[in-house]
Amino acid sequence: MLIKGFNKLTLLDYPGYIACVIFTLGCNWKCPFCQNSALVIKPSKKDLISEDEIINYMIERKGKIDGICISGGEPTIQPDLKPFIKRIKDLGFLVKLDTNGTNPDVLSDLLKDNLLDYIAMDIKNIKDKYESTVDTHINYDNILKSINIIKNSNIDHEFRTTVVNEYHTKDDLVNIAKLVSPSNYYLQQFKDSGDLIGDGLTSHTSSFVLDACEACNEYTKTETRGI
Repeated sequence: MLIKGFNKLTLLDYPGYIACVIFTLGCNWKCPFCQNSALVIKPSKKDLISEDEIINYMIERKGKIDGICISGGEPTIQPDLKPFIKRIKDLGFLVKLDTNGTNPDVLSDLLKDNLLDYIAMDIKNIKDKYESTVDTHINYDNILKSINIIKNSNIDHEFRTTVVNEYHTKDDLVNIAKLVSPSNYYLQQFKDSGDLIGDGLTSHTSSFVLDACEACNEYTKTETRGI
C-alpha cells in the first residue's frame, strides 16, 4: 500500500465511531475540486508511511479507537488493498472505505470476504456531466455497478456529492438522489482548501445547498455537511 497521509484520530470520518484515517497515493481521476491534489498530481513516493507503522499504531490503541477509514486518492487502485484490510480486520477493527466507484470488482471481492463495514462512495455528477467533472474518460457502467453493489451490500454505507457552483445545479443533485435512493445521501458544500487541482472554483450559497437538500429528501434521506 502506498500510504501518503495519516490522521491519527477522527470523530467525523466514520459515523458513530472513533477512528484513524489513511490517505493512499494516486487516483485515476483529476477532479478540479479535489482537496488532495498532492496525492493526485505528480504524486511523490517520498516520505511514504509504512503499513507496519499504521498497524502498530492501531494495536497500541486497541480499545481506544474502533477502526480505520481508508481514503485517498483512490484506494481501490492499490494492488495490495485487500491483504492490508485483512490485517486490520484480523485485529478486530472496523474498516470504512472511501471510493469513487470505478472498480466494482474490487468492491465485490472485498464484500464477498466480509472485509468492509462501511462504504462511502462519491457521486461526482449526473451521467452527462461526469467526464467533464472528473476531467478524464470514464466507464459510467462501472459507476452504476458500484452503486448497485453498495446499495445491496447489507452493510452501512453512504453516497455523497461535493457541491460546486461551476458543476452542479439543483436538478443535477435531485437526479443523483433518485439514482442512489433509498440510501443515505450527503451534500457536501465545496470549500477551497488551497490545495485544489483546479482553480477558479466557487461555492454555492448555504441557502442553495439547503434548498437542494430539501428537494433531494423527496427521493432519499439527504443531509448536508460543511455548512
